[in-house]
Amino acid sequence: MRKTNYLVCAAAAAVLSILSPLATATDHDWDYQYPVKEVQTVKNSYPLSGAKKSIEVDNIFGNIDVVGTSGDQVQLVVTETYRAETQDRLVRAKKEVSLDVTNEDGLLKFYVNGPFRCNCNNDDGWGSREHAGYIVKMDFKLEVPQNTEVRLGTVNDGNITVKGVTGDYMVHNVNGSIDMTDVAGSGKVKTVNGHVNVSFRQNPKTDSAFGSINGEVVLKFAQNLSADFRFKNMNGGIYSDYELSSLPPRQATEERNKGHFVYRADRYTGGRVGNGGPQISIENLNGAIRILQRQA
Repeated sequence: MRKTNYLVCAAAAAVLSILSPLATATDHDWDYQYPVKEVQTVKNSYPLSGAKKSIEVDNIFGNIDVVGTSGDQVQLVVTETYRAETQDRLVRAKKEVSLDVTNEDGLLKFYVNGPFRCNCNNDDGWGSREHAGYIVKMDFKLEVPQNTEVRLGTVNDGNITVKGVTGDYMVHNVNGSIDMTDVAGSGKVKTVNGHVNVSFRQNPKTDSAFGSINGEVVLKFAQNLSADFRFKNMNGGIYSDYELSSLPPRQATEERNKGHFVYRADRYTGGRVGNGGPQISIENLNGAIRILQRQA
């Protein structure tokens, strides 16, 4: 099975996306820059066995849509869009970019591979920055068993949606939003440029974290919420449907680094709902944080 350090690779890709015109390119821009275009659709189904079921989608360009169902298999539809400067470049794109699939020990993984990937073994985590003369976008649509754990990530020109999945989650985006509805489980949901909107069927039972850099973070909780919140926000308000009792800030921690003492202050604001419970951490830089009660 391929092993990757997704966080390092995604961080490098995030910086690259800010520097690259592709991060903000529109379809019209792509039509001008890459006039040769081909679209194909791939469909397949996969068994998902084992007591613990997990899927992972590690994408670079494109959307990811996941829906929970009562079935016991994963149904996949991928729309692959190839754009290139010339026909030769398009042929090259189809040779160099692949969707690698592994299905082992209850983990079904979809990995979009190509020369744009970093190998995560070099010092800075960067991959090839050669001008390839093409781009490949893959839009995923998946139907999965409801109780599946999901690990989802994309970087450019894509949003992530999850509906009706009750397993734990790890969801990351860079240039796009994240919307999760009627979900349960616990985990982490973070993006850079886009909103985070999560509506819970069942509230998280273990510590969870949510965040954005440029966009609102909206969490809608089920009835009888009891949790400890930790907020960090720079440019935007914090709004709550719930009455929160204040929690004392954590004491600064101290560590020694190369002969120097380093003090790390707690910059979070704490608030307790009900009798307290799992820690829900929410970070934002430019945008509001909203803690709402889901309407039945």
